[in-house]
Parts: sequence; structure tokens; C-alpha cells
Amino acid sequence: MSQEHGSAMAPKDIWRVFWVLLAITAVEFIIALAIPESFMAKPIKNFIYVALTILKAFYIVAYFMHLKFERINLIYTILVPTIFIIGVIAALMNESSYWFDLR
Repeated sequence: MSQEHGSAMAPKDIWRVFWVLLAITAVEFIIALAIPESFMAKPIKNFIYVALTILKAFYIVAYFMHLKFERINLIYTILVPTIFIIGVIAALMNESSYWFDLR
């Protein structure tokens, strides 16, 4: 008895996702390890690194957890709380200077 899933990925799609994730990871390593702080400030490097990591996480969730193939309501159920959590993390990071003077 065979089942057909509309969300099944072909091997070429899996390889495409692999190469995209590999490229994002390579850029993250280059930013984190190869670019000196004299060329790019540490806060800018951290922001780019975090943004690329979030992009990679969304890509993994979309393809390997098959969220890309789900209905829009399920996507919003996962996406909206994630955006709020990211906002709370950003607010807490902004307020951390109140407790710790990082000058």
C-alpha cells in the first residue's frame, strides 16, 4: 500500500536545501572567524550573524519540518509567537545595559 504525500521532497530539492544551508553556514563562519574587528565592528558582526542564524533556522523549519507545505493558519500559529519571542529577546538585550554597564 503506497501513500502519496504532496510534501515529499525530491532528492534534487534536498540537495538544493543542503547547498543553501552550507552557503549560509560558510558566510557565518567567515563573519565570525575571518573578518577582523578593525574591518567590521563587533555589534554589526553579531547582528549579521544572528540574522543569518535565524534565516537558517526558518529555512530548516520550512523544509525539513515541512512547514512550507502546510496551510497558512498553521504557519501563522508558529510564526507569530516566534516573532514576539524575538521581540522580547531584543527588548531584554536593549534593557540589559540598565543592569550591566558595558561601556
